[in-house]
Amino acid sequence: MRFGWLPTYLREFSKRHARRVSEKTQLILCLADHFEPNNGNAPVHLRRERVNSWAENYPRLFGNFRDSSGRAPRHSFFYPMESYERDLVATIAQLCRDGYGEVEIHLHHDKDNSETFRSEMIRFREELIREHHLLSRHRNTGAPAYAFVHGNWALANSLPSGRWCGVDDELSILRDTGCYADFTLPAYPSLAQTKKINSIYYVEERNLSRRKGHNWGVAAGATPLSPRGLMLIQGPLILNWKGRKWGLVPRIENGCLQSNQLASGDRLSLWLKARVQVPTRPDWFFVKLHMHGASEDGQKALLGEGMVRFHQDLASMKERDSNFQFHYVTAREMYNLVRAAEAGWEGEVQGALDFELISNLAVSPSQRLNSSTI
Repeated sequence: MRFGWLPTYLREFSKRHARRVSEKTQLILCLADHFEPNNGNAPVHLRRERVNSWAENYPRLFGNFRDSSGRAPRHSFFYPMESYERDLVATIAQLCRDGYGEVEIHLHHDKDNSETFRSEMIRFREELIREHHLLSRHRNTGAPAYAFVHGNWALANSLPSGRWCGVDDELSILRDTGCYADFTLPAYPSLAQTKKINSIYYVEERNLSRRKGHNWGVAAGATPLSPRGLMLIQGPLILNWKGRKWGLVPRIENGCLQSNQLASGDRLSLWLKARVQVPTRPDWFFVKLHMHGASEDGQKALLGEGMVRFHQDLASMKERDSNFQFHYVTAREMYNLVRAAEAGWEGEVQGALDFELISNLAVSPSQRLNSSTI
């Protein structure tokens, strides 16, 4: 059902609308980009133009902005495995080395099987590490790690039709090949949308091999869990009563950024109301947004004046309100902050950005070569 999540939303209504204006708020902002230079079967020259536009314009537009920790905006490029091109990834990797983000794994597939999916995930993971020094490592073991976004929203074969995946035990394979968290959700208006919403949670071991096993899970920080679970970090999914259709029906805010859905202060208030949090840090508000930033439409939203104004607005909000702070983070850093909160971290945000995983961009070549492989 397309609206199967609404009962959950209604049950948690009071929680979602409990935020007070005077409440101390630290916005943890992650832009999880389904970054697809080949969108629309673009020819090679257009793919290169799209990637070069990011490399040239992102530092120019956003290099002078700073968050409450003194850091520039950061972007998470979930790059599609099935359309990998070495020179394009190399350009994005350099942008990341310059301090503007990190690269993770995205995949579109159909009628796949467990064996092929597992081998291809390992192959691509190792290629990104070997050729570009991307992805991340566990601080204590050196084991490789990555974040994941599923194409067509069909994580764990979750579409009723069975299209755009085919792998029922996908969550288990992701966990076993080093995925530290999935960032696919929310999927609305896709039928792949889960009943669980506005959450950071773990899919338990017994559900990892089940089709759409992420429909439910245990909230991060709610109870001690086996480290063999898989974390999912969801973006906001909330009713927008101020933007009613025909003056009656609420619109649905799903955290998507595109040319007709620009980032704004009004939308930020909704993202915060979603209260995607870990109980041990009630001042931390995790906001994960999604977009398709490589396309021309995506660039209007992500590399345009609207996004510049949004960064300006964040800075103005911080100046006006002593209870408001904001932090630009990558997917890896957001995961680290969740883990730190679960462990009872009481310090500042910037002290926990590398809590469990460290970026391969910060790892020496000898460490990369000598690290263990799953």
